[in-house]
Amino acid sequence: MMGQVKARPVRGGLLLLAAILALSLNAAPAAAQTGAQQPERQETMSQREPSPYTVPSDAELRKTLTPLQYHVARESGTEMPFDNEYWREQRPGIYVDIVTGEPLFSSRDKYLSSCGWPAFTAGLEEDLIVEVEDRSFGRLRTEVRSALGDTHLGHVFENDPESPNGTRYCINSASLRFIPLEEMEAQGYADYISLVQGEE
Repeated sequence: MMGQVKARPVRGGLLLLAAILALSLNAAPAAAQTGAQQPERQETMSQREPSPYTVPSDAELRKTLTPLQYHVARESGTEMPFDNEYWREQRPGIYVDIVTGEPLFSSRDKYLSSCGWPAFTAGLEEDLIVEVEDRSFGRLRTEVRSALGDTHLGHVFENDPESPNGTRYCINSASLRFIPLEEMEAQGYADYISLVQGEE
């Protein structure tokens, strides 16, 4: 059984409802007499700007990624803790998907975790990362993957005492490419500079 949907309160609700009802009653007979068809609504997706990021073919990824990057990103592998590229990275900048180049994390949300992998309190935008139940190795965990590239990123954990907000996105360096703040504009990420600098 579907749950009830609660409508948002509207000022002058009764008057508005009466007006809508009157219009619908008047419009229905007219449409029936003329046999006019209602124009089809355009799909929401068609109104959105196409994403500038694309997913390369598997053959292309095998050429451009290192064996470790391919293993982690495409085969859901895990790199070694404490011995990876971005665990101790502290420069301002953004971290993008190694597969598509889509921005995923900001240095503002990164903290040095004792887990040995890059750790973040949040992603740049909620819809860029998807969570998947992971029951591998006899444990129940929450895997995180990039929404567009379907890149295996790592796992997300709650109640981490080291995290400023209790959430730890434990991410493989091999799934990311770091772009320093001073290079963001030149590499096409100028729109994300304010998220790194903390500007409103």
